Amino acid sequence: MVRTPLTPEERERGERLGRLLREARGGRSMTDVAAHAGISPETLRKIETGRAPTPAFFTVAALADALGLSMDQLVVRCAPLAA
Repeated sequence: MVRTPLTPEERERGERLGRLLREARGGRSMTDVAAHAGISPETLRKIETGRAPTPAFFTVAALADALGLSMDQLVVRCAPLAA
């Protein structure tokens, strides 16, 4: 199966998500947050760095819970920037 290339907007949204999660993690270790969310530290690293710009919904929901963020906050802060 060939994956459709991501648009620049999708890549930028993934980068915004990564920055938001990294900021919310603060001083907590990647290992701690990843364990709480039930994902690997490598998966968290890829999301935070934008190398995995379209993580699964349940992965994002688990990370939001682990970091004390609401899904509403994520939607608003990761929405496309106004032109």
